[in-house]
Amino acid sequence: MPEGLSGQDLCGKNYSGANLTGADLSGANLSDADLSEANLTGANLTGANLTRADLAAADLSGANLTRASLREANLTGADLTGADWYEENLLGATMPDGTIHD
Repeated sequence: MPEGLSGQDLCGKNYSGANLTGADLSGANLSDADLSEANLTGANLTGANLTRADLAAADLSGANLTRASLREANLTGADLTGADWYEENLLGATMPDGTIHD
């Protein structure tokens, strides 16, 4: 994974299964991106736009999701153990257990 992804426009990119451990994706536009089964352990996603992103079965353990937008994102089966959630937007997101957040 290339460095310097903070604040970058990565809309619609395919990172399925990618190893993004500890990546700095703060402020990045990851809307409509495929991050299914990606390893995002300890990643910094502060203020990232993950609207409609596919995060199915992704490992987000220990990730920082402060102020991230996860509107309509797919988090089915994702591991959010120890993830930092504060002022995130989950409207319409499919949660790890398959329920829709309202």
